Amino acid sequence: MRTQSQFFQDEVGPMADMVFVGCSITDAAEPPLPSGGAAPRRQVVLGGRRVKTVDVHAHCAVPEAMALMGLSVPPEGLSLGPVRLRAMDAQGIDVEALSINPYWYTAERDLAHQLIAVQNEKLAELCAAQPERFVAFATVALQHPDLAVEQLEDGIKRLGLCGVSIGGSVNGEELSNPKFHPFWAKAEELGVLVFLHPQGVPDLAKRLQGNGLLTNVIGNPLETTIALSHLIFEGTLDRFPQLKLCAAHGGGYLPSYSARSDHGCLTFPDRCSGLALKKRPSEYVRDLYFDSIVFTSEALRHLVAECGASQIMIGTDYPYPWTSTAVEHILGTPSLSDAERAAILSDNACKLLRLAS
Repeated sequence: MRTQSQFFQDEVGPMADMVFVGCSITDAAEPPLPSGGAAPRRQVVLGGRRVKTVDVHAHCAVPEAMALMGLSVPPEGLSLGPVRLRAMDAQGIDVEALSINPYWYTAERDLAHQLIAVQNEKLAELCAAQPERFVAFATVALQHPDLAVEQLEDGIKRLGLCGVSIGGSVNGEELSNPKFHPFWAKAEELGVLVFLHPQGVPDLAKRLQGNGLLTNVIGNPLETTIALSHLIFEGTLDRFPQLKLCAAHGGGYLPSYSARSDHGCLTFPDRCSGLALKKRPSEYVRDLYFDSIVFTSEALRHLVAECGASQIMIGTDYPYPWTSTAVEHILGTPSLSDAERAAILSDNACKLLRLAS
């Protein structure tokens, strides 16, 4: 078996085409590694069973694709493969599902076609070079829905990618807009996981300026909350009931306050005229999937209470330094059973991403 060092010598091509970056692809910060450099690969065992841990929320970028839009990752934002694998080993992450936050939604059709082709090919090459450690979500030019359908099908069927990642809105348009129905229909047909990552709420930029990085801290979970709420109330989730949709950052604020959504139309029926949902809004929330980035044991306990352990998977948001203890977060939440811990750490993601457990 090749050592990690030999791997990077033999497979430098695919790895050299990829960098790991944070939520904003131009401002990543590398989390510190444990003192002493490389750490032995941590293994997670529950009830005597070795658990394959799968991180569904980790970022990367393809510089060649970014260059097509005149963008680049500054040197301080670069995190190459060897660094990432050492961090995964130290944190106890066996497999990472890589995603790229959309920066291309303003691109015209021909450019978007070229950019996504480069990006998805590079993602597939990386995963083929290290299949036991990386899978990846296909990227699509959702601003051109018919093109996005073609790109999604190509990414899944030809390139073997594990699902598709999208933003929380597209140039100010909600994902519930009927123009995006062909994309949702294709995702449902293919049965793949859609990973929804927010990109903030530009309309609130003025109010979110100042200290606290509120554009991210508040803006990102708020966009997710808005996006999911529209998908519920505009009937998108009724139209495509077999969708597998995972929302980043624990689903934003919606899982913690979905009961208010239930009561909205009861309190203000005139604002829901013509609305014919098949179930209560909170029931749709229980059909969605979420990552575990909610920071405290109490928050995770509540998310499980609202949605069920079957709907949650670990996320690290690597390399943006929100957490380096995603595994401890699950293992250290006292309200969880070992079966629930195994589901969140491994089983749910293995099923949805079609990985061997």
